[in-house]
Amino acid sequence: MDKRQEILCELAALYPDARPALKYRSPYELLVAVILSAQCTDERVNKVTEVLFKEYSTPAAMLKLTQEELEKYIYSCGFYRNKAAHILSASRDIVEKFGGEVPNDFDKLRTLAGVGQKTANVVWSVAFGGDAIAVDTHVFRVSNRLGLACADTPIKVENQLKQAIPQEDWSKAHHWLIYHGRRVCHSQRPDCANCTLKDYCKHYNEK
Repeated sequence: MDKRQEILCELAALYPDARPALKYRSPYELLVAVILSAQCTDERVNKVTEVLFKEYSTPAAMLKLTQEELEKYIYSCGFYRNKAAHILSASRDIVEKFGGEVPNDFDKLRTLAGVGQKTANVVWSVAFGGDAIAVDTHVFRVSNRLGLACADTPIKVENQLKQAIPQEDWSKAHHWLIYHGRRVCHSQRPDCANCTLKDYCKHYNEK
């Protein structure tokens, strides 16, 4: 077993129940929640969507809101003007181009407003069961520190992780890395002393 396999086995053992923290009941709700989660905590997004989705849980229902009205719902998520514009534009495309259903296709997901590589990967993986690795700030940081990747952009990290991790583990590994970033490998003060991966960790051993 090589170093990368040992790291993945340890992550799997540490976080066997790792799952998305965002609350959703449909692919559309997940899509909106992921758009809102940019530069915002999942906890905050869940509080906002709990209220928003009571009346606006489908693309058609969302389009009943003006941008200003939607902005009031999502204000506390930050970047609310851009996020509101993206949600309404994506909702319009879903209604007009995809019959009101979030497309079950990665390339079509990428055509929606506000849906970048990370968001499409999350929706494709979580909502539709596709094999994908979404690189958020936690995945980017932890994978570079551990040495699973060595790259300076999310897309490069994604491509390197796909080479390092068996495809059937891509989606699970995404959540393992997020959990490790949130619980141990923090951005400013990683808890290296209590990290069971420190013997494998490039960042720790270089220190």
